[in-house]
Amino acid sequence: MTNSRNTAVKILKKVLHNNAYSNIVLSEYLNRENLDRRDRAFITEIVYGTLRYKYTIDSILNSFLKNGVGKLDEDILNILRISIFQLRYLDKVPEFAVVNEAVELSKRKSFKLSRLVNGVLRNYLRKRNIVGFGQNGDKIGRLCFKYSFPRWMVELFISQYGEGVGETILKNSNIVPKITVRINSLKADYKQVWNKLEESGYDVERGTLCREALIIKKGSSIESNSLFKRGYITVQDESSMLVARIMDVKENMTVLDLCSAPGGKSCHISELMGDTGKVYACDLHENKLALVRENADRLGIKNIICNKIDAEEYVEQFQGISDRVLIDVPCSGLGIIRKKPEIKWTKNKNSINNLIKIQRNIMINASKYVKKSGKLIYSTCTLNKMENDENIRWFIGKNPQFKLEKINCGDFENIIYNRGGYMTILPSENVDGFFIAKMIKYR
Repeated sequence: MTNSRNTAVKILKKVLHNNAYSNIVLSEYLNRENLDRRDRAFITEIVYGTLRYKYTIDSILNSFLKNGVGKLDEDILNILRISIFQLRYLDKVPEFAVVNEAVELSKRKSFKLSRLVNGVLRNYLRKRNIVGFGQNGDKIGRLCFKYSFPRWMVELFISQYGEGVGETILKNSNIVPKITVRINSLKADYKQVWNKLEESGYDVERGTLCREALIIKKGSSIESNSLFKRGYITVQDESSMLVARIMDVKENMTVLDLCSAPGGKSCHISELMGDTGKVYACDLHENKLALVRENADRLGIKNIICNKIDAEEYVEQFQGISDRVLIDVPCSGLGIIRKKPEIKWTKNKNSINNLIKIQRNIMINASKYVKKSGKLIYSTCTLNKMENDENIRWFIGKNPQFKLEKINCGDFENIIYNRGGYMTILPSENVDGFFIAKMIKYR
């Protein structure tokens, strides 16, 4: 029988030490190993929870390890991490069971180190209520410990959004996300899908921002459901859904999606256009375009044309042909930490600065493909204003033939509208953080 905690340790090693994507490696292990539903849920909870609270967990461990976490064996460290997560953040697992399982698991690596594991965990249990973890730092340090974020990221959110909004971003980025699906208007209507899901035992509710959004509050894997397999629904966050809605697409338009994979927005655009016109879905990697084709086929979409191109490089055939050009550019992903908590530990300031150059190259290149009176839509899943607001101001300054067109999706507590017209969506219980700007080409 597969040991759930051992599987979690293996997954964490790949994510934290081999830079693997949590969702991909988790899916690989869950599909490969003989696990029942409860084990799958437990592993998922431990992996994402440990990634989410790694800063806080490591700070605690540093209090009990003479040489700190940096010199500890990777497997032993991850055994300790998942154990502190369970002891601090879960109340459904008995404390003695957490400690015993950790010790037995560490014995496979080293009997000597198993004694260390036992000592650290029991020491934590004795002192957790009398040691003021994280209470002695400055204001930023306390926020780092409370919400488990690296210092540079806390400083970025506080400096760009102020203390109140900045702390809300930190807090909401730790919310465990629900699954949101988009109803495919080419195949089904909203009520039909709602009823079918309820009949299948799902607890559902209406989306917050988009009329075609439906939130899965409780239920089995949605991608195993026949409605998903038959293309009636597709998994997509509501913030991402808003992009296609904001583009104002109409039947028989020509639309270019320069950074398309895995195709969620391209397919949504096609649905809104009634599968008419042309949607050019482009990506740098052929294997990612295969995902676009797979999604389009499942959803019954025929008007998507896939193209393997580099969004930074000019392609003459696209010069001035598009009614709408979407650039959902590569970004730091600071708005989707709810779903990919390892972003806290895999991003840094230098990597963001490198991204800004790429984003601006894509913007300039994409602008050449927009026809007169056409629109250029810029979106990211980050909350970093250097990649969002500052990029838009830079682009408009360099390209006076484009002007911002105001976006208004209604009054929501988590949406910030800039006077210039673009919008920032803050992470909340049901949506990821996102940024969208729409620019019209006047000449």
